[in-house]
Amino acid sequence: MPGLAVPMNPIADATFVAQRKQLPVNWKQPQGDPATDHYRRAFKTEDHGGVPVPGCYFWAQSTNKFHVDSCKNIGDIIKSFCHDMLKGFKQSVDIWRAQARFQNLRIAAVSVTGAPGCLSGPKLEPMIKVYSRPSAMSHQKHWRDAVAKGLSSCWHDWQQQVTIPGLPLYPAFAAFPGPMAPPIPNVPVPLASCPSVGMAKMTPTALAQAMNSHFSLDDPDNHFGALTQSIGTAVSTAFNAWLPCQMVTGVMGKGPIPTFSPMWAPVGPVIMGDNIPAPGHLAA
Repeated sequence: MPGLAVPMNPIADATFVAQRKQLPVNWKQPQGDPATDHYRRAFKTEDHGGVPVPGCYFWAQSTNKFHVDSCKNIGDIIKSFCHDMLKGFKQSVDIWRAQARFQNLRIAAVSVTGAPGCLSGPKLEPMIKVYSRPSAMSHQKHWRDAVAKGLSSCWHDWQQQVTIPGLPLYPAFAAFPGPMAPPIPNVPVPLASCPSVGMAKMTPTALAQAMNSHFSLDDPDNHFGALTQSIGTAVSTAFNAWLPCQMVTGVMGKGPIPTFSPMWAPVGPVIMGDNIPAPGHLAA
């Protein structure tokens, strides 16, 4: 089971740090007389020499120990939240893969076509909430719900536009010796061979916009926007690496051979065939 194999946490961490969000917000170093002297004397000498933590989500506005510590503490909270959401998303996709199925396919000899909507699967939103922070409260619940709704809606938009463009999935159906071809599994193909115009929804920018559209709390320095950009970049990277690795298997195709005649045409192509829409087509 390939799943989302690309490590998303390091990608999200690097993306957030690169946005250089600073704390305290709108703070300026005291200057002039007597502000500079007052600021210097207000703290112990060692408090002016705080050491920033490498990889911290936030950049301190100064080397003041209290600024540095605030960046670390708040950064750790948001980093933990980010990692939990990515973990919940990954686990939700694994469950989605086990339940996803292709339906309403049309088989003509060896080729198969599937219109938009041929790929069906459960919504990710409730699963992301359960597998990330099920007991979140207050503002963290709002953050969690916005991320879950945004990721779920983009995934659903991609899923609903997946098509099968006449792929040769059933070689045996070109000339089958009988009046009716029994259910036969497809030739495995990568999911990347099933295009979707909804791919535009799985870009970092589109994912971030979808998550931001469900956020309504006051956020003057756009910390949530930095978080969604980080999550969106990680999810998009993992998604694009997953598509070529995920195989479509076990799609049981069947159909009639209307030209079959035991004496005159002992073999013939499947015409107007279809498939059995059982779950598990993306489980392998």
